[in-house]
Amino acid sequence: MPAKNFLACHLVLGCWFGLGIGVASADEPPTETVYAARVSRVFDGDTLWVKPLDGGRYRKLRIDGIDAPEICQGGGIASRDALARRVLHQVVEVRVRGSDDYGRGIAKLRHQSDDVAAWMVVQGQAWSYRWGRSLGPFKSEEAQARQARKGLFADASPELPRAFRQRHGPCPLPPR
Repeated sequence: MPAKNFLACHLVLGCWFGLGIGVASADEPPTETVYAARVSRVFDGDTLWVKPLDGGRYRKLRIDGIDAPEICQGGGIASRDALARRVLHQVVEVRVRGSDDYGRGIAKLRHQSDDVAAWMVVQGQAWSYRWGRSLGPFKSEEAQARQARKGLFADASPELPRAFRQRHGPCPLPPR
């Protein structure tokens, strides 16, 4: 009798995992969470805190598609201040597509129908996020800012945040 139960159990489990029942498929796109929120704090040029209008908890977000200077890097304060002037205490549409290694939600933000990431790059306050040989999703906006020598691009060769972190390590956390 126990041998039959053992075989039956393995047969059921084999079918369960073999058919992928209850297991998300790798082919399925990641789900996206969309909500309206008020920006409560701007930490730097690509990181902020929001409070969902539905009363949920505060959430720390990283703006998708851009890389702003570190807060202790040249241009870091100006980048943070530009983002704060644009969205602090404002209502934004948030589209979270996942999270990063620091637990921040990776999100696209819209404010008054404008893409906040594109706006930051056009203003010269952030780079289009690069990976591999790609110049990222906002390469044309970055080219405009470079040509106009706006913000970070007033410097002939501004240092990418990734290179800055490799040379100096992370910025010290500000006192609370």
